[in-house]
Amino acid sequence: MRGIRAFGFATGTIALLLGSVAVASAQGNWPNRAIHIVVPYPAGGIVDIVARTVTDQVGRDLKQTIVVEARPGGNSNIGTASVARSDPDGYTWLVTGPAVLVNPTLYKDAGWDPMQGFKCVGLAIWNQSVAVVNTSMPAKTLQEFIELARSKPGHYNFGNPGTGSSIDLTAQKLFQTAGVKLTNVGYKGQPPALIDLITNLMHFEIVSLALALPHIKQGTIKPLAVFTEKRIADLPDVPTIAEAGYPGASYVSWYGIYVPSATPDAVAEKINQAINKALSNPDVQRQLAVADIPGKPMSLPELAALMKADHGKLTAVVRESGMKAQ
Repeated sequence: MRGIRAFGFATGTIALLLGSVAVASAQGNWPNRAIHIVVPYPAGGIVDIVARTVTDQVGRDLKQTIVVEARPGGNSNIGTASVARSDPDGYTWLVTGPAVLVNPTLYKDAGWDPMQGFKCVGLAIWNQSVAVVNTSMPAKTLQEFIELARSKPGHYNFGNPGTGSSIDLTAQKLFQTAGVKLTNVGYKGQPPALIDLITNLMHFEIVSLALALPHIKQGTIKPLAVFTEKRIADLPDVPTIAEAGYPGASYVSWYGIYVPSATPDAVAEKINQAINKALSNPDVQRQLAVADIPGKPMSLPELAALMKADHGKLTAVVRESGMKAQ
């Protein structure tokens, strides 16, 4: 009996050791097959463009196939939850914005815990945006518009492209900082909201810089402030949000690349190095610059700190604003 137990113990130990060797070998050979990237938004949107711009270069550098799949639905919850449930082997990535951090606060059944379910392995881009109004608006500055809105609470409306979206969070942070209340009008994305602003059906919007610039240059909308750290070359006369008088609202959203949190550290480090190398590629930098969405290489500890800070900051914005899932 003792011999049988000893044999069983030895067999189990050998199996465990062989399993550890297999895992280590798999990590050491990463990547040895195609990488699947999920974008939880419709194809052709800014997140999809970012995913393909950066990860196409990652694929060329790693000499592996990169498959990008747009999996929209549930305000990005469907695609995001699918990655949270995927095997933590480094072959399934998620490219998304701040929704990964705030949606579990908005939706009880989102399907993941932001700080426990994911590990951020790369910073794709900063989503620069601009506060705009219709050209008929008498306010010439953001402070003048805020004063108008403060004098008539709820009279002026805000075109919201999606509850909990990066634009919505940026706007809510501004409204909280300025102590002003606008009537929220929901849209499915930025383009339809922007059309209504141009036709004077909306009073105020925050729009991604790349989407707003052509209309600003055509003179169909009026810029009041940019949500950037410094003024931008295309709009040298437009102040930053801090220069406009609201430094507390100077949040600039970002799109990150995530993997399931149980992904081995060694694999996560390799992914991070591959993404940072791609972001440093001159051609990738040029493509992102054209779209006014600059990328920034960051280490895993830096990304973890950024993720933690934004989770705390943005969930506080959600709770204070009283946002509810639509």
